[in-house]
Amino acid sequence: MSNANSDDQHTQHGPIDVAAIRQAARNLDGGAVSSGYKGNRKEIIDMLNAALATELVCVMRYKRHYYTAAGLVNEPIKAEFLEHAQQEADHADRIAERIVQLNGEPDFNPSSLAERSHAEYDDSSDIKAMIRANLVAERVAIESYRQMIERIGDTDPTTKHLLIDIMAVEEEHADDMKDLLD
Repeated sequence: MSNANSDDQHTQHGPIDVAAIRQAARNLDGGAVSSGYKGNRKEIIDMLNAALATELVCVMRYKRHYYTAAGLVNEPIKAEFLEHAQQEADHADRIAERIVQLNGEPDFNPSSLAERSHAEYDDSSDIKAMIRANLVAERVAIESYRQMIERIGDTDPTTKHLLIDIMAVEEEHADDMKDLLD
């Protein structure tokens, strides 16, 4: 990059006002995020709480399937269910942490969990039905995350990247379930 381009960019945007950044950072009302945060906190926290509920329902569904799938032939499938349950629990933890960073309260209330979740719980006893229910739930989660990411846009890059990361794992889960169905 030439100095002329560098100077043009510097002139267009001006220097970073470190004193203003330091002064704004002293206002602690915003919690972990700075005063430059552009997202609609309430809307994003609401979306994240729905995602939290979805992940928690997915943990319970995968755990139920893990414990109730019977037969030695199903041991590799059970292991997949358990691994997915653990990853969904990690997603829930990361989402709850982000809600707190945005000065929100993560909603773990079990009495409304199922109605707030985008994915459904499943109590199938047939292994193929379990796999199918998990594939459907993963597809629901993927589309929910895609729409959240789209809605957030560039207003909250940290949340956007968190959701993109989680969505990538959900796509892997969906691929795993699809492979088990074939």
